[in-house]
Amino acid sequence: MSSTTTEAEPVRTATYAKPRARWTRNISAKIAALPMVATALVVFLGGTIWTVVYSFTNSKLLPRANFVGFDQYERLWSNSRWLISIENLLFYGVMSMIFTVVMGFILAVLMDQKIRYEDTFRTIMLYPFALSFIVTGLVWQWILNPDFGIQGVVRDWGWTSFNFDPLNNPDTVLYGLLIAGLWQGTGFVMCLMLAGLRGIDEDIWKATRVDGIPTWKTYVVVIIPMMRAVFITTLVIVASGIIRLYDLVVAMTSGGPGGNASQVPAMYVYDYMFQAQNLGQGFAASTMMLLSVLIVLIPWAYLEFGGKKHG
Repeated sequence: MSSTTTEAEPVRTATYAKPRARWTRNISAKIAALPMVATALVVFLGGTIWTVVYSFTNSKLLPRANFVGFDQYERLWSNSRWLISIENLLFYGVMSMIFTVVMGFILAVLMDQKIRYEDTFRTIMLYPFALSFIVTGLVWQWILNPDFGIQGVVRDWGWTSFNFDPLNNPDTVLYGLLIAGLWQGTGFVMCLMLAGLRGIDEDIWKATRVDGIPTWKTYVVVIIPMMRAVFITTLVIVASGIIRLYDLVVAMTSGGPGGNASQVPAMYVYDYMFQAQNLGQGFAASTMMLLSVLIVLIPWAYLEFGGKKHG
């Protein structure tokens, strides 16, 4: 009778690597980004704090720490030129946001119909956005010139009574600026809207067709609510560009005609800081512009990040 012996196999224990802390991941890339982060903190954040602090001083040609409280802000809001620039910016901003978003969405809808030569049309529509506002302003200054622009061409065709000279009329100069701004910015908004439309699931379109919902109602009731994030982002981008509007006005009207008919806050800041040599007043005006930007960005940041987190 034979006996069988079994040898006990050694027990193997699995070892698992301890997960690395989040801050140690991609440590080399984070170290490489430190100079850029430091530069941003010093230049942008530091410059912003410095501007706000010295807006409470009576600095003239050179900054000096002679604090005068809110005197610069009282002078700012009692200055008729500043009030006119705010009114002009509000009018231009509201009109620009409405027409840019509406026209950009309509063009995106037309472009989303899988038309031929879509890439060519998209490039043509986006091309003005690649130009600087200075170039755009000069081009439209020539187009709207009463002698050799639209008015001159139409009169040469025989309509000698035709009148179209918005830049030399204080009542219509903002409309001339608006035309140039729409020409440059609508193509960019169209691309943003087109990207949002291309992100809509095709099954949604099929379901609306099966239910017999008209196309226009599908856009209004279904598509536009689904593109809420795209619309909010577009409005923030357009609004931030409107607040710092400067070079388009300088190239087309230089703030005129009639002195302040097309004056904007950025021109006020530039004139007081570099021409009137009143840094304190310029710092106060630029601080108010910064506050306007924060009023736009903070709700957007809450909707994009805070709202999703709470949701």
